[in-house]
Amino acid sequence: MIRKTAGSLKPRISLTATDHAKLSALADAASHTMPEVAAELAEELDRAHVLPKGRQSTGTVCMGCEVEFRDDVTGRVQTVTLVYPNEADIAKGRISVLTPIGTALIGLPVGKSIDWTTRTGEKKRLTVLQVREPAAPERQPA
Repeated sequence: MIRKTAGSLKPRISLTATDHAKLSALADAASHTMPEVAAELAEELDRAHVLPKGRQSTGTVCMGCEVEFRDDVTGRVQTVTLVYPNEADIAKGRISVLTPIGTALIGLPVGKSIDWTTRTGEKKRLTVLQVREPAAPERQPA
């Protein structure tokens, strides 16, 4: 299913119930400090198919997963990990969901493309090439 939003076609996205709840709270909390990105995230959450509790969609971008995507304008392929703002570290490829590209990626299945706008107003398009599930949390030695 493809929805037409703000003049562009957006593919259907899926989120786990847990990601949806946490991201809804995040969008609400960020609405005063980052209104544009928070509004974009809220719009994505509103159109998302929310999976029943305990269900996970394979091959779909979720929080903590590693995503390989192609910038369809330049052809450049990048691999990033989608994280919450407090875990973001651009030098380590850890992209916050509260960035325009992070919001574009969330819930997108492999093989699907989406149009998004950078903070400078530049129009971009990306395609998800591969998704690797989140790694289990590392255990600290005792």
